[in-house]
Amino acid sequence: MIPSGEIRALLTDLESDRVERTISTTNTDKFGQVICAFANDLPNNRKPGYLFLGVNDDGSIHPIDVTDELLKNVAAIRTDGNIQPQPSMGVETMEQPYGLLNISRLSPTG
Repeated sequence: MIPSGEIRALLTDLESDRVERTISTTNTDKFGQVICAFANDLPNNRKPGYLFLGVNDDGSIHPIDVTDELLKNVAAIRTDGNIQPQPSMGVETMEQPYGLLNISRLSPTG
């Protein structure tokens, strides 16, 4: 699990090549593109990338309904056959002061 201090830092770092934020819970095409980009690690920073669901572009929390189905759908992107080789990926939910957010953590494949 990612420490809450690191989450706060990532949420407020608005110009990061390691973070993507969205309030959508259904745009799986976008999620797949983000996962692929993080797995490729083109900046070669050798650090994981984070897809935050339930977060506005300015880093503020946008409350979403984090269901088991949402977690399953996001996790399934890793193995749907569209990203090869399959990246190392974890999906977790964290409660924040103003709601829940879903975090997908991607480690570079290289």
